[in-house]
Amino acid sequence: MSPKAKSASAAAAREGSLVIVESPSKAKTLSRYLGRGMRVMASVGHVKDLPKSSLGVDTAHDFKPEYVTIPGKTKVLSEIRSAAKSVSRIYLASDPDREGEAIAWHVAEELRARKDDIYRVLFNEITQKAVLQAMQSPGRIDMDKVNAQQARRVLDRIVGYQISPLLWKKVRRGLSAGRVQSVAVRMICEREKEIQSFRPEEYWSIDATLMSGEVPCVARLTKQRGQTVQINDADQATRIVEALRPLSYRVANVEKKARKRNPPPPFITSTLQQDAARKLRFTSKKTMAVAQQLYEGVETRAEGAVGLITYMRTDSVRVSPDFQQETLQWIEEAYGAVYRPQPPNQYKSKASAQEAHEAIRPTGLHRHPDRVRADLTRDQNLLYKLIWERFIASQMTPAQYDVTQVEVAAGDFLLRISGAVLKFPGFTTVYTEGREEPGPTGEEENTLPPLAVGDILALRALNPLQHFTQPPPRYSEALLIHDLEVHGIGRPSTYAAILSTIEARKYVEKKEARFYPTPLGDTVNGLLTVHFPEVVDIAFTARMEKELDNVEKGETPWVETVRGFYEPFSKNLEKAQGEMRNVKLEEIPTDIACEKCGKTFSIKWGRFGRFLACSGYPECKNTKEFVETTEQGIKIVEKEAQTTDEVCEKCGKPLVIKTGRFGRFLACSGYPECKMSKPISTGVACPEPNCTGMISERRSKQGKVFYGCTQYPNCKFALWDRPVPKTCPTCGAPFLIEKRDRRGEITTRCRLKECGYEEGSS
Repeated sequence: MSPKAKSASAAAAREGSLVIVESPSKAKTLSRYLGRGMRVMASVGHVKDLPKSSLGVDTAHDFKPEYVTIPGKTKVLSEIRSAAKSVSRIYLASDPDREGEAIAWHVAEELRARKDDIYRVLFNEITQKAVLQAMQSPGRIDMDKVNAQQARRVLDRIVGYQISPLLWKKVRRGLSAGRVQSVAVRMICEREKEIQSFRPEEYWSIDATLMSGEVPCVARLTKQRGQTVQINDADQATRIVEALRPLSYRVANVEKKARKRNPPPPFITSTLQQDAARKLRFTSKKTMAVAQQLYEGVETRAEGAVGLITYMRTDSVRVSPDFQQETLQWIEEAYGAVYRPQPPNQYKSKASAQEAHEAIRPTGLHRHPDRVRADLTRDQNLLYKLIWERFIASQMTPAQYDVTQVEVAAGDFLLRISGAVLKFPGFTTVYTEGREEPGPTGEEENTLPPLAVGDILALRALNPLQHFTQPPPRYSEALLIHDLEVHGIGRPSTYAAILSTIEARKYVEKKEARFYPTPLGDTVNGLLTVHFPEVVDIAFTARMEKELDNVEKGETPWVETVRGFYEPFSKNLEKAQGEMRNVKLEEIPTDIACEKCGKTFSIKWGRFGRFLACSGYPECKNTKEFVETTEQGIKIVEKEAQTTDEVCEKCGKPLVIKTGRFGRFLACSGYPECKMSKPISTGVACPEPNCTGMISERRSKQGKVFYGCTQYPNCKFALWDRPVPKTCPTCGAPFLIEKRDRRGEITTRCRLKECGYEEGSS
């Protein structure tokens, strides 16, 4: 039999189809919809990548990448090749973005002998209707999208693998640099410099409590002799108060107007991460992990496995016209016709958005959060409810307010009273946006008494208030994602990775949910800013993102984009090899004396960052850990000691956390001169009757942390769960507890089982 005849015979023997996705959970959901004759397999993410042991990019020959099978994926690829031999068609159904396209391409390369039988299918949502429709109209792999991913991967590899060895040589081994992550670190470092250099300026305001009959209202001083009042100190405030005290207060003007507050658009990746951070205290990494679960499919009692939301990596606010009409009908039935806007709300995506995608929305209105609550984990419930409410609100009418501005004349002075009354709640019935900082939005309910021009108001009190200008806030995850998006840095699929990477590399650290640069991050950022200005330049990185978008549109060859970056970069790299300062060899002298030999300590760099080393080395090998404080300069801390914001009540020096025989405790950093120590309090008082102790952290004989009363052994109250100083809003118990489940996730709940209160539940 001829080879051609053998091939025809083999083709005739094949039947059925093979569908390849990237995740086992997605495979499980699809298997329910596709039925017999369709085998679904998972690649478990990428199957090929650049090698870890070398650059893997031929910079001399059009940046040709060298792809190798990822360790552990040989068996997966072998099983896919084997399964492909017995089917008539192969469908590649990885995620509908650049990374998903690259996965599909790498799998197709392994099956290139079957290239005519390989198709690409895209699911914006994983529901039976969407899946079957996509399978009926398959396409081919989009090589422009593959090339955009390929260009990004090559650029990132060039930066990471060529700058990192330089940092090993000049700072310390094990450091790494990222093309986009380095820009995020720079933003955090520069924000910290702004904060440290900020000098607060004093200013004052004066509020007058005025009476209209028996009803009080508050007016703020705004002008004197037609000029805006600026009060700079207490003396000036006192003089103005004394001038205001004997005056008569008369209503000079009343202005009423209607104001609308429009609903926000449905979530895109960045706004979902921001709101989940503000409202749910989720990290961006956690938000995307939970959203992935909701997208790929959750086992429900009513329908089995089903995807609850559309694809979560999107920068488009577009909504399917059919689904929008369905939503509007649902809103009218659930809330009334007045909540249905005429015409429907339309939102405009930014210019670079992928309009083929939709915004993040529920896949079916019949899957109300209350209906699927029992099928979801706590985190899935919280995020799904947030997505549902934001989407429904985006399709509703605006909130309507009656806003009143009243001007009150008193001699040469003018005061202003503001009030707002919510007349129609509109979308706020369902949802209001989270805010970075608590405070008024300018549209809160504030009802004023009936006031008319000419009314005389009685002065009850004058209240001068001192204020100080504030520095810009440190970045939270929500703020950093917002600014990255505004500047065009990164894309929906990269925000979570950027934030988790810079923290994992110890370039930044989080304190009270805010990013602070570490000394290491400051040092590396300073070196990169001097020697690789384009790598950490915000505008340049944003232009690179646009060029990658142009590659995806087929407008620019990917090699041309990479070459445009590499040529100036390689020159800077060569120059930096000789000119970058060698931090490893630097020693910064201090006036701190070594207690062993009497010589002074110097600040040096080591494997774990900066430390104090005796200048008498190698004869004296004494070293110390230290911290820097703005007020006190360098403070030595003992090894294993963690600094705190508390100070010693005996000598005023900072307290540090130490570990001893019975667990962690607070001790004075002035030891051995000051030997003050005390337990680490949780801030929760012991609930036992007549006990004056506090609950503190302790450790059992087996080394397990528990929480017991400081009056032990007289009081033996103890808990395994960390107490939280919050009163239970349901039963009034004096504190809540943090409960950790088997997956390591923590929930805050009431200690009393019969109460059942849990934060975040409804």
